[in-house]
Amino acid sequence: MADANTLKLPFPRRSLGLKLLLVCGLALLMSIPALMVFGLLMDRTNRAETVAAEVGGLLGGPQTFLGPVIAVPYSVTRAAEAGQPAQTTQSLWIIYPETGEMTISSESEVRKRSLFRVPVYEADVGYAARFDLAGAGDEAPTGAVLDWSRAEIIVGASGVRGARSDLTLQIGAGEVRALEPANLLSNLSLAGDMGSYPDASAQNMGPPTLGLFSTALGEVDRAAGPFEVRGEARFSGAQRMSILAFARTTTARMTGDWPHPSYGGGFLPAEQEPAPEGPGFSAQWSVPYVARGVPSEGGTDTLSRLAATELAVSFVEPANPYQSVSRSLKYAPMFIGLVFLAYFLFETTTGKRVHPAQYILVGLAQVIFYMLLLSIAEHTGFDTAFGIAAAATVALISAYAGWTFKSRGQGVRALLAFTFLYGLIYVLMRLEDYALLVGALASFTAIAAVMWFTRNIDWYGGKGDGGDPAAA
Repeated sequence: MADANTLKLPFPRRSLGLKLLLVCGLALLMSIPALMVFGLLMDRTNRAETVAAEVGGLLGGPQTFLGPVIAVPYSVTRAAEAGQPAQTTQSLWIIYPETGEMTISSESEVRKRSLFRVPVYEADVGYAARFDLAGAGDEAPTGAVLDWSRAEIIVGASGVRGARSDLTLQIGAGEVRALEPANLLSNLSLAGDMGSYPDASAQNMGPPTLGLFSTALGEVDRAAGPFEVRGEARFSGAQRMSILAFARTTTARMTGDWPHPSYGGGFLPAEQEPAPEGPGFSAQWSVPYVARGVPSEGGTDTLSRLAATELAVSFVEPANPYQSVSRSLKYAPMFIGLVFLAYFLFETTTGKRVHPAQYILVGLAQVIFYMLLLSIAEHTGFDTAFGIAAAATVALISAYAGWTFKSRGQGVRALLAFTFLYGLIYVLMRLEDYALLVGALASFTAIAAVMWFTRNIDWYGGKGDGGDPAAA
């Protein structure tokens, strides 16, 4: 059996190989405080969303509009049988217009509460529809008796609190009527597939509920042919506005002065362009019957199915600091590791040993960088905050390199290296489509540089072929 004295580990106590393993472990360890900063970021983000919901709710919130449809009460009587008396059930039959058009023209502003900004707007809404009631009701359930004397024309909006005028409607060449809360169906929950509805999930809200308004259809000669209705309203809202494809063929147009629109919902615009004058947007949609996926008439469940047909514009706040800080935090482990590698290179090229406690101090300085970035960005925006936080952090860890290695030149080298590194972080935040590619190339380049500068290092701690470890 071999003598215990012959079983000596090849790694001396001051092996640079072991030191590199320790440095890598410390870099991973410092990711834990970075995760704590990420938790703080999520708390601030939730607070911002809560404030947005509160402010927006007072102005109507994200608005969803339903154009004119006809609701007709009907009853179905089941004959008596097997000792059971006859039973009559009542429900509503919804008839959609042949064609429908809705226009929204909005004026926006930013409301502030404490540190948080909420885009709000006031919108002029116009709607028109063309109905053809010849053959209407033919698809109703067997035995259904439609009560046309109680039929109503219904329109809807999700944020009734945001109404800034009465909703009006004109049938044909008749007088303009002010709509009242609907009698047959007072509200409608859009619990179907809302497609892309970011505001609902972000603010812990369910799908929107439409408040419905109506006027009596009156004595309309259904055999006389098509007739038109039109009306208008004014609403306030926040962050988002959308239109449901309420007709067999629906056209919609939305314009506004918000410079950063984001289109979503069930259909993207057929045409979109900047506003004719100044910042803003102008978008048009056209949804044909075959694409809508909802029949031309049916029960009240078909109204909920319109949720999947919404045509939406969200008012994006591009200066949202939380999104940018969140993206920068995702790269925190990589950049902490790169700074540690830089210190390790300084250590190997100068021969000056750096204690693990000093690496931890450098790592904490980088974690505090993200706290500075988040706290300052809430007041100044991301770009200014990044400049301030990065300048302070780079100056600190570069000066610390000069103090640690007792060399002003080493501090200057550190300043140049870390300035480049934090500049790279900023570039990654701005290159959304190429962030992963740039980050991967930067990491590869950094590892290649470490390999080059340490090519002559004897990782076992002896002098070997490379001579002095400091001779790299």
